[in-house]
Order: sequence, then C-alpha cells, then structure tokens
Amino acid sequence: MTTTMSTLTAADREELVSARRDFHQHPELGFQEKRTSTRVAERLRELELPVRTGIAGTGVLADIRGGRKGKAVLLRADMDALPIQEENEVPYRSQTPGVMHACGHDCHMAMLLGAAKQLSRDTARVPGLVRLCFQPAEEIGRGAQTMIAEGALADPRPEAAFGLHVWQDMDLGRVGVTSGPFMAAVDEFTVTLRGKGAHAAMPHFGVDPVVGAAHVITALQTLVSRTTDPFLPAVVSVTQVRAGNAFNIIPELATLNGTVRVFDTGLWEQLPARFERVTQGVAAALGLDAKVEYLRHNRPTVNDPVMAELARKVAAEVVGPQNVLSDVRTMGGEDFSEFLQAVPGCFIAVGSRNAARGLVHGHHHPRFDVDERCLEIGTEILVRLTRTFLGAD
Repeated sequence: MTTTMSTLTAADREELVSARRDFHQHPELGFQEKRTSTRVAERLRELELPVRTGIAGTGVLADIRGGRKGKAVLLRADMDALPIQEENEVPYRSQTPGVMHACGHDCHMAMLLGAAKQLSRDTARVPGLVRLCFQPAEEIGRGAQTMIAEGALADPRPEAAFGLHVWQDMDLGRVGVTSGPFMAAVDEFTVTLRGKGAHAAMPHFGVDPVVGAAHVITALQTLVSRTTDPFLPAVVSVTQVRAGNAFNIIPELATLNGTVRVFDTGLWEQLPARFERVTQGVAAALGLDAKVEYLRHNRPTVNDPVMAELARKVAAEVVGPQNVLSDVRTMGGEDFSEFLQAVPGCFIAVGSRNAARGLVHGHHHPRFDVDERCLEIGTEILVRLTRTFLGAD
C-alpha cells in the first residue's frame, strides 16, 4: 500500500505511529480524557499554536491561521475510549484495566495531530483558518453537542467541517466517501410495563406484564415491516428484557430496553410518536400501564453532496480512484452528525483492515486493532482536503 505524492517523511510516519500507540496505551472514557487532552494540548503547543483547553470539560481547540484572509474549516477527532478489557497481546496494549481504544479514536487523534503538523509548516501558503477540534465523549453521544454549545463553531464560524474514521469493514488502501446519509441516527428506548402481580398458578388474578412485553416486542417490529417505506432502512432492536425474580410469581413490572436506527431525517422525526402509539396501544389492550422513555443520542450523519465530491476527488489523489468507494454506509452512529447539522461537511471512512495480519476484528471488539499504515492515508486526506477547500497555493 502506498499513497501518491506523499507529503509525509519517514520521521512523520514514525511520529504518527508513536502518537497512536501512546494514546492506545492510556485510554480514557468519555468526559474523563484528562491525560489524553493534556498530551494533545502539549503536542499542539509544540507547533506554536494557540490552544484552548477545558472545552466541554476535556475538549481541546486550536487554530491554524493562514498567511492571508480566507475561509474557515473545522477538522475533528474524537478522543474517548470504551469500557472494554483489551485482549490483544501487543506492546502497546491498554494499561488501564477495563478500558480500551476499541473504535480507533487513538488513530483519529494521531492523524489530526499529523495533519496539524503538516498544515502549520507552511501557513503562508494556506489562506483562512483551520480549526482543530479534539472532542470528548463521542461514544456516549454528548461530546459534539457540548463542544458546539461551548463555542467550537464560533469566532469565526467554519464554513465546512471534515472528519474521518478508521474502518475495519474495508481493507487498508480503500477509502469510503458517501454522499448523503452515511451513518444512522442512534435512539435508545426504555419501556416499563406495569401490571398486577399474582401467583403463576392463578394468572387470572393478575395482569401479566411479561406476556405484555412479548406482545410489545412483536408489535414494535411493525414499525419497520409495516409502517416504514421499504426503501428507507430502519432497525428496531429490543436488546434487554427484565422481569420478575421467581419461577412461580407473575411480577408487577417488566422493562424493555433497546435501540432504533434510521438514515432518513424525516423518518427519524416521526418514529418517537409511532413508537409511543404502538406501545401504548398494545399495553392498553392488555390492561397494562406503559411508560416510554425515548432518548435521542445522535441524529443521522449526512454528508453534504458538494463536500463529499470534494473529499472523493482528494481521496482519489491519495489512494487512486479505483480504491474510493461511494456507497459505504452503516447503521452505527456518530455524533459528528451534530457538526454536519450545523455546517456542510463530510465524514470519511479510511480502510484499516488487513486479513493477512489477522487485523480483522470489528469496532468495539476486545481484539480490535488496525494496520497502522492507515494513519498516513488519513493524514494525507485531511491535509490535502483542507488545502483544497481553502484554495491553498
């Protein structure tokens, strides 16, 4: 795997790997990224950039100001890890029990720091402003929104936003740039059904919430199969069911928990009311009281078509047009969607899988690891995309 006309030296590539492995060894959960943000800020200050820390608690912002006036662009990397015990036997494995960079955020930080170094080398050639955004708490879906609320898109307001994600479903050397919906909205629901407890041998004296839960689970599937346009992908998954504590007692309560995923913004806006109607209707028919808590974590991640086309052209320069895919989508979610809701931009997938080396485990797996050559690809894309968007010489 090679990139064309690489702007990175061998020392730059070694620095990317070193940074990624340092972050990987010291993972921190959402809004707890204290060491991580300190290391990020130190590296940015080494580039003599003005750094703002403490944004959204642990977030970091820094601006690269070009040598002349122009547009502003935001580049974002997420910083948080996951509550997973790492199973990889590698020298850079996590040193924090029960916490692991199992989604590639360590890679994203390394790539953005690498891009910052490249862009800060020749500010005279770069018009406008590049805002570097190191964001906490992507995994819990609150970091982007909080950073925006605390000024990540202000003074000046960027005219575009770009980010990227290592992608274990794609081989190293491939890049995914999808126009329009790319990642799904992430909603979470909890349904509490209240009935009347009774002896299991005398169910007619009670109102059984367990039977009610079974009917609700089945009925919720009609949200996809019978009320959603078949050309609009959607998922409703009940992932937890809790009720009772004895084999011979009908409990008073049953609780369901799960998630809803959609791409289409219009459908996303309609689903909470549909969900409530189905749940309350089934519960009422069976004599149960139902309480629905419907939480919105991330909206759909929708790439601006113009920005996606720009990113596609730049990616083709880096990996060749035959290796740029335009139909990569996932029902996974991303809170970069909040940035894309506010300004046009694009979220890019960078292939990181290498089956020959056993680097095949997916995101959020305890053996997740990437082919680190993807770091150079991601850095090259960020640098060239920024220069192209700003109209650098």
